[in-house]
Amino acid sequence: MTNKQLQDIFKALSNESRLKILQWLKEPSKHFPPQGFHMTEEDSFEGGVCVGSIQEKLGISQSAVSHYLDLMQRAGLLESARFGKWTYYRRNESMIESFKAEINSTL
Repeated sequence: MTNKQLQDIFKALSNESRLKILQWLKEPSKHFPPQGFHMTEEDSFEGGVCVGSIQEKLGISQSAVSHYLDLMQRAGLLESARFGKWTYYRRNESMIESFKAEINSTL
């Protein structure tokens, strides 16, 4: 993992709302209502949560939530999938594990 990648992840985690999102997405069924209403039966994005559900839980503007999610996705912490006009996000567990391993080995 490069220093730039580490910096991007630390920046993404430095905001309380973004940290909450990542924590909530660890167990989405515990923190959000059932998801997937915008998906067809053939679609699958296990653990994905619609932007609207995240926005409602945070209680801030949709544009701010979208900005937060974009920042976290660019840092590699989240994955997304679009179904029609709805976008779903979930944790990128492989990147999170790489980040944890990097922290363990370098700090």
